Amino acid sequence: MPVTFTKNALLLSLLLALGQAQAASEPAPSALAIRSGIPHPAVIAHRGASFDAPESTAAAYTLARDLGADYLELDLQRSKDGVLFALHDNTLQRTTDVARKFPERKDSPANAFTMAELKTLDAGTWFNTAYPDRARPSYAGLNILTLDEIIDIAQGNPQHQPGLYIETKEPKQFPGIEHDLKAKLQERGWLIPAGSAVAKSEPAVGQGPGKVVLQTFEKSSLELLQKEMPQVPKILLLWVGEGNIEPVSKVTFAESGEKDKAAYYAKQAPKDKAEFQRWVDYAKAQGAIGTGPSAALTQGGDQSYADLVHPWMNRYTHDQGLLVHVYTIDDAVDYQKVMEAGVDGIFTNRASELLKFYKRPAAVSVDQVLKNNGY
Repeated sequence: MPVTFTKNALLLSLLLALGQAQAASEPAPSALAIRSGIPHPAVIAHRGASFDAPESTAAAYTLARDLGADYLELDLQRSKDGVLFALHDNTLQRTTDVARKFPERKDSPANAFTMAELKTLDAGTWFNTAYPDRARPSYAGLNILTLDEIIDIAQGNPQHQPGLYIETKEPKQFPGIEHDLKAKLQERGWLIPAGSAVAKSEPAVGQGPGKVVLQTFEKSSLELLQKEMPQVPKILLLWVGEGNIEPVSKVTFAESGEKDKAAYYAKQAPKDKAEFQRWVDYAKAQGAIGTGPSAALTQGGDQSYADLVHPWMNRYTHDQGLLVHVYTIDDAVDYQKVMEAGVDGIFTNRASELLKFYKRPAAVSVDQVLKNNGY
């Protein structure tokens, strides 16, 4: 055998061994997910199945559960009398009849109302008005839900119990909400004890360590969540703008001359590579198991933001041993795009469509699930 061939073969074998060692030291995203007890890729039902039913209501969460979503996602707030409930907006005008029920308080923050007052509001009729093609008479009069009620829904199907994916919404408005959340999850038996065994294969969500995932945009809340519930998986949500990732340009939407916000957001980007990496590094240092970045959508729209799922961004996040759960994607073309870029799960309003894309379609239609549950 020629000496040059022997040297080349030796060099090749060393390179292969080095590559294998590097691969072994950097677990695949699916292994990262299994380690945290999180399905891969994950179907995260954003405010429930909120394309087909009024967001954050029993109809939306029951539909998402029975379709087979991995997680029911919610924004957590606290009422004036201390009850944890789900609502996205700071105020009640967009999704309730607060202007009719409490005209003098219609612009008040939701946390200025007691839970009894919140329960008098109609949180479903607005959907029928906004989306007449998806309207149902049974949506009229749907209530704002407490966290307790959402837990009841998650536990209500013996064949499939989804997990909960809970955001501390504007946590500085609710001092101590992280502690309150821990107390409620503990009371309901939804906190897996620290040191519990993690499944060696694809976990059954709703049963293992990943049955609850905590998410926040706020650094201070991430730190408090980690202090209160170190064993629970956490996600740091990412955004380009004030209070989050510093943008390359400080020009506001009003100053930009753009016609719609999607076009404006599409031009937003971190000021440099290091700025993006700093936020990922911070998430890891505070005990997060992943990030939740925004994405730019093919068709634009009011869910289209800065594109924070470029392949290099996802590779960097994975190299730090973190997962990537992107928000909020509803169309197959964008499911394909973000999956090819390397994400590990998707927040979606259309759980039925994402489940089909992942080749996990529900056994029955959206319409049939709704009818089965009295909607």
